[in-house]
Amino acid sequence: MLRQEATSLSSSPRWTPSRREVPRRRTPASASRPSTEGAVADRSSSSSSSSPAPAAAPGSSFGNKRSYTTHKAASNFPVGTSSSSAQDTTYPHTFRTPLSAGNPQRSYKGWTPQVGLSATSSAVSAHAPSVIVAVVEGRGLARGEIGMASIDLKSPQIMLSQFADNTTYAKVITKLQVLSPLEIIMSNTACVVGNSTKLFTLITENFKNVNFTTVQRKYFNETKGLEYIEQLCIAEFSSVLMEVQSRYYCLAAAAALLKYVEFIQNSVYAPKSLKIYFQGSEQTAMIDSSSAQNLELLVNNQDYRSNHTLFGVLNYTKTAGGSRRLRSNILEPLVDVETISMRLDCVQELLQDEELFYGLQSVISRFLDTEQLLSVLVQIPKQDTVNAAESKITNLIYLKHTLELVDPLKVALKNCSTPLLRAYYGSLEDHRFGLILEKIKTVINDDARYMKGCLNMRTQKCYAVRSNISEFLDIARRTYTEIVDDIAGMISQLAEKYSLPLRTSFSSARGFFIQMTTDCAALSSDQLPSEFIKISKVKNSYSFTSADLIKMNERCQESLREIYHMTYMIVCKLLSEIYEHIHCLYKLSDTVSMLDMLLSFAHACTLSDYVRPEFTDTLAIKQGWHPILEKISAEKPVANNTYITEGSNVLIITGPNMSGKSTFLKQIALCQIMAQIGSFVPAQYASFRIAAQIFTRISTDDDIETNSSTFMKEMKEIAYILHNANDKSLILIDELGRGTNTEEGTGISYAVCEHLLSTKAFTLFTTHFLELCHIDTLYLNVENMHFEVQHVKNTSRNKDAILYTYKLSRGLTEEKHYGLKAAEASSLPPSIVLDAREITTQITRQISQNRRSSPEMDRQRAVYHLATRLVQVARNSQLEPDRLRTYLSNLKKKYEGDFPRAADLPEKTEE
Repeated sequence: MLRQEATSLSSSPRWTPSRREVPRRRTPASASRPSTEGAVADRSSSSSSSSPAPAAAPGSSFGNKRSYTTHKAASNFPVGTSSSSAQDTTYPHTFRTPLSAGNPQRSYKGWTPQVGLSATSSAVSAHAPSVIVAVVEGRGLARGEIGMASIDLKSPQIMLSQFADNTTYAKVITKLQVLSPLEIIMSNTACVVGNSTKLFTLITENFKNVNFTTVQRKYFNETKGLEYIEQLCIAEFSSVLMEVQSRYYCLAAAAALLKYVEFIQNSVYAPKSLKIYFQGSEQTAMIDSSSAQNLELLVNNQDYRSNHTLFGVLNYTKTAGGSRRLRSNILEPLVDVETISMRLDCVQELLQDEELFYGLQSVISRFLDTEQLLSVLVQIPKQDTVNAAESKITNLIYLKHTLELVDPLKVALKNCSTPLLRAYYGSLEDHRFGLILEKIKTVINDDARYMKGCLNMRTQKCYAVRSNISEFLDIARRTYTEIVDDIAGMISQLAEKYSLPLRTSFSSARGFFIQMTTDCAALSSDQLPSEFIKISKVKNSYSFTSADLIKMNERCQESLREIYHMTYMIVCKLLSEIYEHIHCLYKLSDTVSMLDMLLSFAHACTLSDYVRPEFTDTLAIKQGWHPILEKISAEKPVANNTYITEGSNVLIITGPNMSGKSTFLKQIALCQIMAQIGSFVPAQYASFRIAAQIFTRISTDDDIETNSSTFMKEMKEIAYILHNANDKSLILIDELGRGTNTEEGTGISYAVCEHLLSTKAFTLFTTHFLELCHIDTLYLNVENMHFEVQHVKNTSRNKDAILYTYKLSRGLTEEKHYGLKAAEASSLPPSIVLDAREITTQITRQISQNRRSSPEMDRQRAVYHLATRLVQVARNSQLEPDRLRTYLSNLKKKYEGDFPRAADLPEKTEE
């Protein structure tokens, strides 16, 4: 039964990228924990863990539907309980496999991602979940050491990662959020009922729509992982062995992952065919999932179908690979200034050289999904099926189409000058591109190409192989041609016989059928000849078939199976000859996706007045605006200035409701991310400090699923920030503490501010608690800012109205009791508003009596600001001597103006 179900799954996949499965978490019953703590895998079971399986000997099962069930599945791979509860009545397959030794058998709802995915996927489907991730955590003294391995079923690349995480597991959750996995694999010892690990609990809470599968701990075996990598990694990336040979946890995860993928895919990867690389957690900036949602990086919070997101603003990519790269870069911006600068150089050249821009865009738009194409080519099916054969033939045609675009791409890049574009041009000089194409053309017809339309591609696949290579293939193709001609002739005879305007049509589901365009109102289906069956009507068109046509379609399918079988044998032989050279396609895939993303950045710049950012130790933006808001609104958003340095690293921003505080915070974060991925930014001038982490606390929603109130959710998010923030963080906090009473909210906000002031993190803190603004009398590195409003007379209601300017200015807000004004503008009874105003006035008078100003503090602040400006000039100034002298002179005058007179200083302070 297991074998039959496994093979039927491989030939009839029940999972498609467009479908989302809602999981039902089920954890296994208690499993025995190995006694050796801290071990990556159960070493005593190493001998029982099978090595990478070789490809099955080619056999034929074409034309025999029952032969699909004869294949032997990898039944020696015990799989735990999948958490997916999605039901499928079409393919009700259930695997009965042991979870662990001695445990009763458990059901596993099987699904198999399709092996032969088309390389013509759209950018939309490019983001459908297709990544499988294996996660393992050390035990005993090694707890907190995380190993991860992931593979994208659309791309033959394995990413390995190992890092130390704290008890919040922030790095693990963030990395999984970036990968957006379809399925997560963990050890069965991590989810024992009543004794689940904290990591397992957190992952299941944060990824509710992801399938979870548990496998026996013995499959997390670092020795087998290293063997897999040595066997499967292509030569160009073999240096990864040096990086990971002592990283036992990521090796263990790789072993479990590859064994599991072989099991579900019913295929193995060809030797030396995978790109395997190691990625640490320090190479990119960290943006947690909550911040990504708050900032609307990928999904709009109001409408998930809307493209009013940062991804929507920048996404003008032409290929699925470019779209995927843009998405991953937005979620994980770079932190290396040199790499960012090289990207900015490319974007600048593309903007300055119009011929280069349009030439590259024209070539790139013709590329198919190269990564997905590679993924299919390097897999060797364990059984020869019609689907596998058709997929290989199709993708060989796609490969030929892709390789024929290398020369046009080289021509487009020939005259470029920036180092990165020159490097990509150099990678295209690889002689293996021509070698592979030459080998393909010895077998494949020159005019075989990718074409739109299922009948067109069917014809291309039938006649892909040159004539005279196989005599039997030539005979089978002549037979197929005769059948197709007979079908066309039969339909012509029917048209003459019944004097109807019949024509031959084709669909992949129905095969050949008859179509007729006529006035359906004048000719009902009952009036059609009786030999026409399976009649359907769409607008003014009838579609139907006949018994004879059905028989001829069956003959056509039999002929096709023979053609595909013989073509497949020839294609497999050809692929075996080019496997050793196929590694160059990884470089091509990387080149195409990166060029596509850079072209997208340049395209976005042409639609707005973006500027190239600089990288210093200061966040300085002159007349910057919100990039998403610009796309939404008909008019250009109001621009504002921002200035944050290490000496003034905390901005406290006040202003009335709806004055633009939250929008401003998001604007700063979005510009920071755009700069760090290599894009120009919406401003007249922009300088950024590299942010290693970006944290936000913006949302005010409660969370019913975790039974968290608004205030509790605030506290959880702030706790996460305080635990993980460092000197290189960018922190955005919007109105903290408004989920509780004023005194507690002010106290919590004050305490959080004081904690963040002890770091060098750049913090922007919006608040309605005006008492918080006076923290600048104690800390010199605090700056107060506010959003201005204007008062206008509302003649219709004879009341003052507030006009929002959305302009950010220095100092505290001068608006008093703007909440009362908002209440007055609503339908609140006048008596209530009057009582509220009197009570507020009394409270304000008491607070003002307890507040004192100090000229000495003003003097200290002036000295402090002068010192920080001088340090900044010494670090970053690129001014010529004369201009520098003028700047310093103006700085001196400003300092003298800010410095209080000696007479203003108190001689003695009395308490």
